[in-house]
Amino acid sequence: MDEEEVEQILAHPLEDRPGKDGSRVALGRTYDGRYLRVVYVPDSLPNSVFVVTAYELRGKPLLALRRRIRRK
Repeated sequence: MDEEEVEQILAHPLEDRPGKDGSRVALGRTYDGRYLRVVYVPDSLPNSVFVVTAYELRGKPLLALRRRIRRK
């Protein structure tokens, strides 16, 4: 996973919801078809974020995301 993939998720998330302690969680699909979860904190600078972690979704979390997308 690289910075470009994280930027793709943050630019066009399938879901973007609040996390813990002021963080946010973005879930989405990269242009290559990988599903990622990105945990980030909005920065004080415009169009800037601090990425805490990002990882590929697999197994049950991926199935749950696909199910939520289908229901929309």
